[in-house]
Amino acid sequence: MTQKNIILERPDKKPILWDAFFNATDIQKPLVIFCHGYKGFKDWGAWDVVAEAFAKADLFFVKFNFSHNGGTMDQPIDFPDLEAFAENNYSKELEDLDDLIKFLHSTSNPFQAEINPNKLIIIGHSRGGGIATIKASEDQRVTQLITWASVSDFGSRTATSGELEQWKKDGVKYVLNSRTKQQLPHNYQFYEDFKAHETRLNIEQAVKKLNIPHLIIHAKEDPSVKYSEAEDLHTWNPKSILFPIKKSDHVFGASHPWQDSTLPKPLKMVVQKSIEFIN
Repeated sequence: MTQKNIILERPDKKPILWDAFFNATDIQKPLVIFCHGYKGFKDWGAWDVVAEAFAKADLFFVKFNFSHNGGTMDQPIDFPDLEAFAENNYSKELEDLDDLIKFLHSTSNPFQAEINPNKLIIIGHSRGGGIATIKASEDQRVTQLITWASVSDFGSRTATSGELEQWKKDGVKYVLNSRTKQQLPHNYQFYEDFKAHETRLNIEQAVKKLNIPHLIIHAKEDPSVKYSEAEDLHTWNPKSILFPIKKSDHVFGASHPWQDSTLPKPLKMVVQKSIEFIN
Protein backbone atom coordinates (compact mmCIF):
# COMPACT_ATOMS: atom_id res chain seq x y z
CA MET A 1 0.00 0.00 0.00
CA THR A 2 1.24 3.47 -0.86
CA GLN A 3 -0.11 6.71 0.59
CA LYS A 4 1.55 9.79 -0.90
CA ASN A 5 1.52 13.42 0.17
CA ILE A 6 -0.11 13.13 3.57
CA ILE A 7 -0.08 16.47 5.39
CA LEU A 8 0.96 16.67 9.03
CA GLU A 9 -0.44 19.98 10.31
CA ARG A 10 1.35 21.55 13.28
CA PRO A 11 0.19 24.55 15.32
CA ASP A 12 2.37 27.63 14.68
CA LYS A 13 4.76 25.69 12.41
CA LYS A 14 4.92 24.86 8.74
CA PRO A 15 3.23 21.54 7.92
CA ILE A 16 5.21 18.44 6.96
CA LEU A 17 4.42 16.41 3.82
CA TRP A 18 5.06 12.67 4.10
CA ASP A 19 4.56 9.34 2.32
CA ALA A 20 3.89 5.85 3.71
CA PHE A 21 4.82 2.58 1.97
CA PHE A 22 3.77 -0.71 3.62
CA ASN A 23 1.93 -4.01 3.31
CA ALA A 24 -1.49 -3.52 4.94
CA THR A 25 -1.69 -6.53 7.29
CA ASP A 26 -2.60 -5.05 10.70
CA ILE A 27 0.56 -6.74 11.97
CA GLN A 28 3.00 -4.34 13.61
CA LYS A 29 6.14 -3.71 11.56
CA PRO A 30 9.40 -1.92 12.28
CA LEU A 31 9.08 1.77 11.39
CA VAL A 32 11.74 3.12 9.02
CA ILE A 33 11.96 6.90 8.55
CA PHE A 34 14.08 8.28 5.71
CA CYS A 35 15.62 11.78 5.92
CA HIS A 36 16.64 13.45 2.65
CA GLY A 37 19.73 15.59 2.30
CA TYR A 38 20.59 19.18 1.40
CA LYS A 39 18.78 20.35 -1.76
CA GLY A 40 16.88 17.05 -1.46
CA PHE A 41 13.21 16.09 -1.30
CA LYS A 42 11.22 12.94 -0.67
CA ASP A 43 10.27 12.46 -4.35
CA TRP A 44 13.79 12.81 -5.71
CA GLY A 45 14.97 10.25 -8.26
CA ALA A 46 14.57 6.64 -7.20
CA TRP A 47 13.38 7.21 -3.61
CA ASP A 48 9.89 5.83 -4.43
CA VAL A 49 11.45 2.62 -5.79
CA VAL A 50 13.60 2.43 -2.66
CA ALA A 51 10.47 2.84 -0.49
CA GLU A 52 8.71 0.03 -2.36
CA ALA A 53 11.64 -2.32 -1.70
CA PHE A 54 11.44 -1.67 2.05
CA ALA A 55 7.66 -2.21 2.01
CA LYS A 56 8.15 -5.53 0.19
CA ALA A 57 10.47 -6.55 3.05
CA ASP A 58 7.53 -5.98 5.43
CA LEU A 59 8.79 -2.73 6.90
CA PHE A 60 6.69 0.41 7.38
CA PHE A 61 8.67 2.97 5.35
CA VAL A 62 8.10 6.71 5.72
CA LYS A 63 9.80 9.47 3.75
CA PHE A 64 9.06 13.14 4.14
CA ASN A 65 10.05 16.65 3.16
CA PHE A 66 11.67 18.76 5.84
CA SER A 67 9.27 21.66 6.42
CA HIS A 68 11.69 24.31 5.11
CA ASN A 69 13.27 22.33 2.24
CA GLY A 70 11.71 24.71 -0.32
CA GLY A 71 8.81 22.49 -1.39
CA THR A 72 5.15 23.24 -0.72
CA MET A 73 2.12 21.03 -0.05
CA ASP A 74 0.98 21.52 -3.66
CA GLN A 75 4.43 21.45 -5.25
CA PRO A 76 6.59 19.07 -3.20
CA ILE A 77 9.17 18.59 -5.95
CA ASP A 78 12.04 21.08 -6.38
CA PHE A 79 12.01 24.49 -4.72
CA PRO A 80 9.01 26.76 -5.37
CA ASP A 81 9.23 28.27 -1.85
CA LEU A 82 12.65 29.90 -1.66
CA GLU A 83 11.59 32.05 1.31
CA ALA A 84 11.14 28.89 3.36
CA PHE A 85 14.43 27.46 2.03
CA ALA A 86 16.23 30.61 3.20
CA GLU A 87 14.87 30.13 6.73
CA ASN A 88 15.85 26.46 7.07
CA ASN A 89 18.43 25.30 9.62
CA TYR A 90 19.59 22.13 11.39
CA SER A 91 17.49 22.81 14.50
CA LYS A 92 14.31 23.04 12.43
CA GLU A 93 15.13 19.73 10.72
CA LEU A 94 15.66 18.01 14.08
CA GLU A 95 12.35 19.45 15.30
CA ASP A 96 10.58 18.25 12.14
CA LEU A 97 11.90 14.74 12.64
CA ASP A 98 10.84 14.74 16.28
CA ASP A 99 7.32 15.95 15.45
CA LEU A 100 6.97 13.28 12.76
CA ILE A 101 8.09 10.49 15.13
CA LYS A 102 5.66 11.72 17.81
CA PHE A 103 2.81 11.75 15.31
CA LEU A 104 3.61 8.30 13.84
CA HIS A 105 3.62 6.81 17.36
CA SER A 106 0.37 8.55 18.33
CA THR A 107 -3.27 7.50 18.07
CA SER A 108 -3.75 10.31 15.50
CA ASN A 109 -1.78 8.26 12.95
CA PRO A 110 -4.33 6.35 10.83
CA PHE A 111 -1.76 3.58 10.28
CA GLN A 112 -0.84 3.14 13.94
CA ALA A 113 -1.93 -0.53 13.97
CA GLU A 114 0.72 -1.27 11.32
CA ILE A 115 3.65 0.13 13.33
CA ASN A 116 5.70 -1.52 16.05
CA PRO A 117 6.33 1.32 18.55
CA ASN A 118 9.42 -0.48 19.90
CA LYS A 119 11.30 -0.64 16.60
CA LEU A 120 12.31 2.66 15.03
CA ILE A 121 15.03 2.83 12.40
CA ILE A 122 16.19 6.17 11.00
CA ILE A 123 17.96 6.34 7.65
CA GLY A 124 19.64 9.58 6.60
CA HIS A 125 21.20 10.43 3.26
CA SER A 126 24.02 13.02 3.04
CA ARG A 127 23.15 15.99 5.30
CA GLY A 128 20.12 13.96 6.43
CA GLY A 129 22.64 11.43 7.76
CA GLY A 130 23.95 14.06 10.16
CA ILE A 131 20.42 14.91 11.29
CA ALA A 132 19.57 11.22 11.72
CA THR A 133 22.75 10.63 13.75
CA ILE A 134 22.12 13.50 16.16
CA LYS A 135 18.49 12.42 16.60
CA ALA A 136 19.51 8.79 17.23
CA SER A 137 22.07 9.86 19.85
CA GLU A 138 19.54 11.82 21.89
CA ASP A 139 16.28 9.89 21.44
CA GLN A 140 15.72 6.56 23.20
CA ARG A 141 12.91 5.63 20.79
CA VAL A 142 15.45 5.11 17.98
CA THR A 143 16.60 1.47 17.97
CA GLN A 144 18.81 1.43 14.83
CA LEU A 145 20.63 4.02 12.71
CA ILE A 146 21.60 3.74 9.05
CA THR A 147 23.50 6.46 7.21
CA TRP A 148 23.92 6.63 3.45
CA ALA A 149 26.73 8.89 2.14
CA SER A 150 26.50 10.85 5.37
CA VAL A 151 28.41 13.97 6.30
CA SER A 152 30.52 13.70 9.46
CA ASP A 153 30.72 17.40 10.27
CA PHE A 154 28.31 20.35 10.04
CA GLY A 155 30.75 23.03 11.16
CA SER A 156 32.99 23.05 8.09
CA ARG A 157 29.89 23.19 5.85
CA THR A 158 28.18 26.07 7.60
CA ALA A 159 30.55 28.84 6.54
CA THR A 160 34.11 29.52 5.48
CA SER A 161 35.82 32.35 7.34
CA GLY A 162 36.20 34.40 4.16
CA GLU A 163 32.50 34.50 3.35
CA LEU A 164 31.25 34.93 6.90
CA GLU A 165 31.65 38.72 7.11
CA GLN A 166 29.99 39.24 3.73
CA TRP A 167 27.16 36.88 4.66
CA LYS A 168 26.54 38.77 7.90
CA LYS A 169 26.65 42.11 6.09
CA ASP A 170 24.26 41.03 3.32
CA GLY A 171 22.04 38.92 5.57
CA VAL A 172 21.85 36.28 2.82
CA LYS A 173 24.12 34.20 0.59
CA TYR A 174 23.20 32.19 -2.51
CA VAL A 175 24.13 28.70 -3.70
CA LEU A 176 23.50 27.61 -7.28
CA ASN A 177 21.41 24.49 -7.76
CA SER A 178 23.12 23.16 -10.88
CA ARG A 179 20.12 20.97 -11.78
CA THR A 180 17.30 23.53 -11.51
CA LYS A 181 19.56 26.57 -12.19
CA GLN A 182 18.02 28.34 -9.19
CA GLN A 183 20.02 30.57 -6.89
CA LEU A 184 19.08 29.11 -3.51
CA PRO A 185 19.11 31.66 -0.65
CA HIS A 186 20.51 30.97 2.82
CA ASN A 187 19.72 33.64 5.38
CA TYR A 188 22.39 34.48 7.97
CA GLN A 189 20.11 32.97 10.65
CA PHE A 190 21.42 29.56 9.48
CA TYR A 191 24.88 30.38 10.84
CA GLU A 192 23.48 31.99 13.99
CA ASP A 193 21.40 28.91 14.72
CA PHE A 194 24.41 26.65 14.20
CA LYS A 195 26.58 28.70 16.59
CA ALA A 196 23.80 28.79 19.19
CA HIS A 197 23.47 24.99 19.14
CA GLU A 198 27.04 24.03 18.22
CA THR A 199 27.41 21.46 21.02
CA ARG A 200 24.21 19.64 20.10
CA LEU A 201 25.06 19.77 16.37
CA ASN A 202 28.47 18.10 16.81
CA ILE A 203 28.17 14.87 14.81
CA GLU A 204 31.37 13.40 16.25
CA GLN A 205 30.06 13.71 19.81
CA ALA A 206 26.69 12.30 18.73
CA VAL A 207 28.31 9.23 17.13
CA LYS A 208 30.44 8.61 20.23
CA LYS A 209 27.26 8.57 22.36
CA LEU A 210 25.47 5.94 20.23
CA ASN A 211 24.70 2.64 21.90
CA ILE A 212 22.44 1.18 19.19
CA PRO A 213 23.33 -0.76 16.01
CA HIS A 214 24.74 1.66 13.39
CA LEU A 215 25.29 0.87 9.70
CA ILE A 216 27.40 3.27 7.60
CA ILE A 217 27.13 2.91 3.80
CA HIS A 218 29.26 5.11 1.56
CA ALA A 219 30.57 5.01 -2.01
CA LYS A 220 34.35 4.96 -2.10
CA GLU A 221 34.41 7.43 -5.02
CA ASP A 222 31.67 9.74 -3.71
CA PRO A 223 32.52 13.16 -5.24
CA SER A 224 30.21 15.15 -2.92
CA VAL A 225 30.96 13.71 0.52
CA LYS A 226 34.36 12.06 0.74
CA TYR A 227 34.63 8.41 1.82
CA SER A 228 36.97 9.56 4.61
CA GLU A 229 33.89 11.01 6.36
CA ALA A 230 32.42 7.50 6.57
CA GLU A 231 35.74 6.28 7.97
CA ASP A 232 35.58 9.05 10.59
CA LEU A 233 32.08 7.95 11.65
CA HIS A 234 33.26 4.36 11.92
CA THR A 235 36.34 5.39 13.95
CA TRP A 236 34.17 7.33 16.40
CA ASN A 237 31.86 4.33 16.82
CA PRO A 238 34.02 1.19 16.42
CA LYS A 239 30.94 -1.01 17.01
CA SER A 240 29.37 0.36 13.81
CA ILE A 241 29.44 -1.53 10.52
CA LEU A 242 31.11 0.26 7.60
CA PHE A 243 29.98 -0.98 4.19
CA PRO A 244 31.81 0.54 1.20
CA ILE A 245 30.21 0.67 -2.25
CA LYS A 246 32.73 0.48 -5.08
CA LYS A 247 32.52 2.40 -8.36
CA SER A 248 29.56 4.57 -7.46
CA ASP A 249 28.65 8.15 -6.58
CA HIS A 250 26.83 10.22 -3.93
CA VAL A 251 23.40 8.89 -4.96
CA PHE A 252 24.49 5.32 -5.70
CA GLY A 253 23.85 5.45 -9.42
CA ALA A 254 20.39 7.06 -9.30
CA SER A 255 19.42 10.39 -10.90
CA HIS A 256 16.46 12.73 -11.13
CA PRO A 257 14.03 12.08 -12.65
CA TRP A 258 14.13 8.27 -12.38
CA GLN A 259 11.83 6.55 -14.89
CA ASP A 260 12.86 2.95 -14.21
CA SER A 261 10.90 0.59 -11.94
CA THR A 262 14.14 -1.08 -10.85
CA LEU A 263 17.03 0.36 -8.88
CA PRO A 264 20.55 0.96 -10.23
CA LYS A 265 22.88 -1.80 -9.07
CA PRO A 266 24.75 0.22 -6.37
CA LEU A 267 21.52 1.58 -4.83
CA LYS A 268 19.99 -1.91 -4.93
CA MET A 269 22.99 -3.11 -2.91
CA VAL A 270 22.52 -0.24 -0.44
CA VAL A 271 18.86 -1.16 0.05
CA GLN A 272 19.56 -4.91 0.39
CA LYS A 273 22.33 -4.31 2.95
CA SER A 274 20.07 -1.93 4.92
CA ILE A 275 17.17 -4.41 5.02
CA GLU A 276 19.53 -7.22 6.10
CA PHE A 277 20.87 -4.99 8.86
CA ILE A 278 17.35 -4.17 10.12
CA ASN A 279 16.36 -7.82 10.16
